[in-house]
Amino acid sequence: MGRVKRRPQTATQERPKTVQSQLAGSPAESDPLQTSVGSRPGAFTRRDIIVVLGLALLVVISYWPALAGGFVWDDVTFSREKTIHQWSGLWKIWFAPSAIGNEGHYWPITYTTFWLEHKLWGLEPLGYHLVNVLLHVTNTVLLWRLMLRFLVPGALAIAALFAVHPLHVESVAWIIERKDLLSALFYLSAVLMWIRFTEAPHPGRYCAALLLFVAGMLSKSITVTLPAALLIWHWWLYGRISRYDVLRLLPFFLVGLAVTAADLMYYTSREPLALGYSFAERILIAAHALWFYVGKLLWPTDLMVIYPLWKIQAGNLLGWLYVAAAVGLTAALWFLRQYLGRGPLASVLFFVVTLSPVLGFIDYGYMKFSFVADRFQYLAGIGLMALLVGSATLGASRLPDMLRHIVTGMFVSVLVVLAALSWQQSKIYRDEVTFFSHIAAHNPAAHDVYINLGNSLFRAGRTEEAHAASLAAVEYGPGSDKAHTNLGYALLSMERLDKAQVHLSRALELNPRNMFARQNMAQLRRQQGRHEEAVEQFSKILEKNPSNARVHAGLGLSLHDLGRHEEAIASMERALELEPQSDNTPALHAFIGRALQALGQLEEAEQQLLHAMQLLPDDAKLLIDLSSLRTEQQRFDEADEYLRQALAIAPADTDILQYMAGRLNNQGHHEQAIESYRAVLAIDPEFAMAYAGMGHALYKLERYEEAIESFDRSLQLHSLPPTATARLILMGKASEKLGRAGMAVKHYEHAVEIDPKNAEALDHLAMTRFTGKRYDEALALYQAMLEIRPESPQIYSNLGATLVYLDRPEEALASFEKALALDPEFETARKSIQRLRRSLDRKSAE
Repeated sequence: MGRVKRRPQTATQERPKTVQSQLAGSPAESDPLQTSVGSRPGAFTRRDIIVVLGLALLVVISYWPALAGGFVWDDVTFSREKTIHQWSGLWKIWFAPSAIGNEGHYWPITYTTFWLEHKLWGLEPLGYHLVNVLLHVTNTVLLWRLMLRFLVPGALAIAALFAVHPLHVESVAWIIERKDLLSALFYLSAVLMWIRFTEAPHPGRYCAALLLFVAGMLSKSITVTLPAALLIWHWWLYGRISRYDVLRLLPFFLVGLAVTAADLMYYTSREPLALGYSFAERILIAAHALWFYVGKLLWPTDLMVIYPLWKIQAGNLLGWLYVAAAVGLTAALWFLRQYLGRGPLASVLFFVVTLSPVLGFIDYGYMKFSFVADRFQYLAGIGLMALLVGSATLGASRLPDMLRHIVTGMFVSVLVVLAALSWQQSKIYRDEVTFFSHIAAHNPAAHDVYINLGNSLFRAGRTEEAHAASLAAVEYGPGSDKAHTNLGYALLSMERLDKAQVHLSRALELNPRNMFARQNMAQLRRQQGRHEEAVEQFSKILEKNPSNARVHAGLGLSLHDLGRHEEAIASMERALELEPQSDNTPALHAFIGRALQALGQLEEAEQQLLHAMQLLPDDAKLLIDLSSLRTEQQRFDEADEYLRQALAIAPADTDILQYMAGRLNNQGHHEQAIESYRAVLAIDPEFAMAYAGMGHALYKLERYEEAIESFDRSLQLHSLPPTATARLILMGKASEKLGRAGMAVKHYEHAVEIDPKNAEALDHLAMTRFTGKRYDEALALYQAMLEIRPESPQIYSNLGATLVYLDRPEEALASFEKALALDPEFETARKSIQRLRRSLDRKSAE
């Protein structure tokens, strides 16, 4: 800054008279941050307004791509947080911060802005991005005014550099980093207010500065260093720090320490950390980080959201060279202050002090991923920017006009390059796929990023790419249960069920409490047709978390698959109670409608399906559900109309065409059905159920050879019960029609192998064993059938007949009597009993 012409009276009373003469000497003249270049700002002029508009334009141009960005990664902290969405959430933000599930700090002002914006424009990302950009514009203008206050040469150039520097992209383009922008806003405002107070002391100005400092702390607690920075400013200005300066700032220190301590206690209560670094290792971390930040400030390329986590070893010579260089530079600036001025040392001290909370001396969660982040030096970088630009401006002012113009042109070129880099860097915040892909490309060792990338690719419907990302997550982090869970989910989505089971089982081995892995395992069991196991898995999850709507929905679907429709309805209704307005709401109403239809409650089913239709009026599959219901209600004209509407919406939808073919098949129009199935296969040659339906139609037309071929192709594509079991039974029956008893037996055996509890498959296999005179095997199969259908008179009758051939007449008689007791009209059982009794009477008479 320039020479101090006048000292505040209160300060003068505490200072020696030699200060003025000290500042008037030649050392002050050479101080790049303490010169007479420029003048203190007064009221805003037309030129100032033009400057503000110019700085705003610089920011908007540099960050234009950010305005088209969406919500990424930690934005979920507010975008999916009910507390932010509720009107009552404002009270919770301030007085019940734990209600914000994914935030471990107490930063209520930041979340108040999110709460307010949600009331203004909901979850439209543009509004949030625009506020971030405007906050950066405001901070840029405040910095310009502050540099003018300090009489730092090149104040406008410093502000322009701050406006466009790519290191600030993370703070501006990433919505959740609003905390950097807000805390900086209050920080810079507090500094300006403090300067006004020192120039003309007044209690109101003092209180305003203190309140602005507290506001900064409640936006992000990194601003705790403000009182120390103000002491550095006092030393830079006057060459010493008096007891009076310390006393005036003591309330700032006490408030800062109190708020920081409270925030740390709250943070560690929610996310306890003990990274275990020794003091020597933390010194190495801090020194390396400082030089890293300097390097990125001077050469901002290869910027990353997550930088590689470097190894820390107390015996590493290079690490101690970083320490030596930092100490040596500080010492040199101290000893050379008589020649260079106090500005360079003050700038470096400000840089170090402002970064100190994130240099690794205190554990914080992000240290598990990286020791550094661009956003951490949003404020700290001001010190070095002011030093570098101030020095360059001071040097350029002493050059001839032509050279000074060349230097100015070079600086403008630098600004253009930096603005272009910021523009490019802002693009990575477009969406989560772009965001995580950028991290993975620049830091492939960050295995957790592949988990997040896989999740974002799943949500984008890019399953194959999600699978590749999940594979990489397991490769880089084989001990991560989350990585195995994601890969299992990817394989499940691709219906590669055996491999999915391997990775989901591994995830549960690594972490039995991984509820997402267990949920996927339950879904796997459902897709495998092992519905009882699926119900068991879903129920276990609900024991731990009875409020999980998606698990209630999954349980409902599994119960529906088991034919336990009343229980299924209750479970899906519970899911709707827990999440009445979710993406799954229409589907749940549709499933409840189908379950009610299965129970014969057609009017109630109609209400549910029509409600789902109101929510999704253009959903073709819902129209098909309504067509099916109208068919059962024998309102055929309406059924046909719904089918026509569905085809009009999605004429190439294979599910709809499959339904139409199935309807023709059920109506006995088998030839037409076959043509419709072929139309489905023309669109999707690997549609397993189209081959299955065509096989059924061919079977009905007694074209058994073709039916077997069609069934066989469907099984190659989809071999899970219960539909696979039904196809194998029909293949067995078709083989019997063709006189191929051996092939029929193989088909029945295969059916029983994949679905051991399918009574129909057991019955056909038992009959082949019986006709083949393998009575012991037939007996075992009938006994297995009784465990599934203990009230079936026919099974008891067949069991009795088998026992007769095994020469066990008393047991056979008991089986026939049981069959007759279950069905008194069962004539076959009655006659069998009569014959057996006569036979037993003859044997007794003999």
